[in-house]
Amino acid sequence: MRILITAGPTREHLDPVRYLSNASTGRMGVALAEAAIARGHGVVLVCGPVEAPLPSGAEIRRVTSAHEMLAACLDAFRGCDAAVMAAAVCDYRPLSRQDRKMHRKGAGLTLELAPTEDICARLGAIKGRRVVVGFALEDESGGAKVRAAEKRASKHCDAIVLNALSNIGADAGQCEILLEQGGWQPAAHGAKRQLADEIMTVVERLASREFDRS
Repeated sequence: MRILITAGPTREHLDPVRYLSNASTGRMGVALAEAAIARGHGVVLVCGPVEAPLPSGAEIRRVTSAHEMLAACLDAFRGCDAAVMAAAVCDYRPLSRQDRKMHRKGAGLTLELAPTEDICARLGAIKGRRVVVGFALEDESGGAKVRAAEKRASKHCDAIVLNALSNIGADAGQCEILLEQGGWQPAAHGAKRQLADEIMTVVERLASREFDRS
């Protein structure tokens, strides 16, 4: 298979030096790419500004903003059999970007934000027989699975990975995977590379199911 994997955060610039972003390191996406390569798959890794070393053997496409990530994913997905959307894409961007650094003033500052496009949902809408796996990070313990299930359905994903908030920046963690057909799978625990192997096993099984139908 040839698999599109996204990793890391995006940055939405307010001016040349300031931006909105999040705490994603990109380690999960990199671990997924490493796991896929080890299993003999071709990988296109679309990554924002990541802290983790990038794997050799992957086709790397570096981006900064959500708009750039969307364009790179749409281009790469044309030649891929599956997509695993592990990136933590900013949900909002500044409505306007200043060309020069903004200087501090005595008064407060109000920012106008516009929503970014949902990249995973965009790929889910055009996937056809291809596999799309989304990610959800939820911090509401009581409703996390409900929100993840809603996201899977709305984005037309074959599966969604529910991450715990404690996974951010950590070398290890836990996740749960919801399949469109098959429901919730047993929770996986361990190093991010171990979690990546669990997720890639799901991707392979989903792809095999889809290819058998063709």
